[in-house]
Formats: sequence, C-alpha cells, structure tokens
Amino acid sequence: MDFTTGGRLEIRIDPSDVGKRVSVRLTVKDGESGARFTDVVGVLTSWTGGVLCVTRRTGAEVRIPESSLVAGKVVPAAPARRRGPAATAAELDRAAARAWPPVVSERLGGWELRAAGGFTRRANSVLPLGDPGMPVRDALRRVAAWYAERGLPAYIQVSTGAEGTQELLAAELAEHGWTREVSAEIRIAALAPLADIDADVSRVALSRDIDDAWLARYQRSASEEPAPEVVRVLSGGPSVWFATIANTEETEGTEEQGTALAPAAIGRCVVDGRWAGFTAVETDPLLRRRGLATAVMTALARRALQEGASAAYLQVETDNDGARALYEGMGFTTHHSYHHWRAPHENHR
Repeated sequence: MDFTTGGRLEIRIDPSDVGKRVSVRLTVKDGESGARFTDVVGVLTSWTGGVLCVTRRTGAEVRIPESSLVAGKVVPAAPARRRGPAATAAELDRAAARAWPPVVSERLGGWELRAAGGFTRRANSVLPLGDPGMPVRDALRRVAAWYAERGLPAYIQVSTGAEGTQELLAAELAEHGWTREVSAEIRIAALAPLADIDADVSRVALSRDIDDAWLARYQRSASEEPAPEVVRVLSGGPSVWFATIANTEETEGTEEQGTALAPAAIGRCVVDGRWAGFTAVETDPLLRRRGLATAVMTALARRALQEGASAAYLQVETDNDGARALYEGMGFTTHHSYHHWRAPHENHR
C-alpha cells in the first residue's frame, strides 16, 4: 500500500479524521530484528492522549501509540464483495431482524429495543440503526433500565466492517464499560447457484408450520419444553419455511421427543423480498458429512426462488468453524460482522 510522496513515508491523517476508514503503518518490536513494519486497516475510532484506536473489519480494536506511527492515510470505504448480491449493511441488518423478530419491541429514536424472554441475543438486544435522539450516555441508561424491567441483561448489536457500520458506537460502548461477548459474520450469496446444487432433496419435507419433531432437533430447544417465545420468534417473519429430513436410523444418542426420533436434519428460511435468510440449519451429530445440511439448504433455496427471492444471507458465529467451512463451500462470502455488547453489571441492578 502506497504511503509515500516523492519516495518518503508520510502521515496524512490527524484527529479530525476520526470516523473515517484509514490505513496506517507502524513499527512493532521483533525479538530477532529489533523492529519491523506492520499495516493496520480499519475505522479510526479515537485519537486521544497520544494513542490512536483503529477498529478492524472483524471488530477487533488496535491501539497504536503515536510514537510508533510512521505513515497513514484515509482510504475509501470497504469495497463491495466481488461475489454475491450488492447490499448495504443496514439493509442486511434490517432483513435479518425481520427474519428473527422479538416478542416485544420499543423505539428509542433510530434504535429498536427488542425482547423475547431471553431467547437468543439477536431477539433480546438493541438494533441501533440510527440516532437514539439523545446523547449516547443517556440512551444507554434508558436501554439498561428497559431490559432490567424485563429481567434481562442489556445487549446492543453493533455491526462493523462495511460502509456505514457502527465502529464509532462500539468505541463509545467500550468507553462506557460495555463488553463485547459474541461476534458473528453476515454472509451472502446469489440464490440461484444454491438452488442449482446437485443435492438429493427427495427426503426434505417443507412446511409452513413448526412441530415438536423439528423443535426436538433444534439445539436451543431440544433439551426442554420450549418456551412460547421460542415458537413465536421462529414462526415470525414475512414468509417462513421449515425444512425437515426424517431420521430413519436408530443412532445411539439420538434425542427423542415422545416416541418419535428427532429429525436427521432441519433448517429454516425466511423469504423477504429479494432476500432469503437461512437459520437453524442443524444435523444429527452422528449423521454429519452425508450432505444432509446441503440438501436442506438446497430445498429451501429452490422454494425461495419460487417466491421471487434472488439473494441469500445467513449469520454464523466466528468460532463455528464447521459451519463456516460448509457455507464457504456453498459460495457464501462475508459481507460484514456484528457483535453483541453487554452492559456493565451495575447497570442490571
């Protein structure tokens, strides 16, 4: 990356560039050579007390002493992905929120406070797509109180890594003592290639309704009687489809619901305009690597195409290596990341 003018390294950023995407070069100590250069690209979220803070695409923060900075410049917003549909982070975040709706919600300016009895952070966190209409410090107090009234910890879902995402809000949350707990990626793909995968979909049953067998396989509800909020969230969304592959094998350790075996694999898809959102794709651990998850997603993709969708998205936690490998093999690429930030403990009292 070119930082030079006339062959000289130059620092072409200053504190007025906070909020912009930058590329910086700095020196770091190396045990063998003494020092070396390294580059950091991300959003400049603060520059105070002689220290720069740059938030990378993944949401990781890098603190850089001014004394180690040897070059820097403002760079264009993160480029659009070469594969997959064009989309903004806000468009995707809104579509994903509609596909996983809360049981109750309330507006705070441009923020949406969401709750569903504690079932998943996604349905029990603030979606901050806009200005809360008051100073952030005051908004955070309102948020903490709203969740405390419902006996829930306060979370805010913050996106990073694309044009228009919320790196500055993440920096403010850190300043106010909030902590980042879970990170995930939103991945996208064109829908037609998913539907064209040569998968055996003959065993995949699609339904508008969720049943006990499907819930018996779903890891977030299989261990106990699911709360009403679970069914309401899963059944919510513009056009919801549930996929099931029946379990025809007596596998040791397979969960049972009544007298019926839990399905071999399940999945869920919400069609919303051009978007098809995939969630809850799960397979019996003893039946993995047989193409069952691929068959579920292919069948759901074909149905979504029939309803007019053309683009696909899904959300996968960054530590779920198996799922990430599956989705990469199906053509999904990372669009941006999101993170759940939790309020300090004292705010829950």
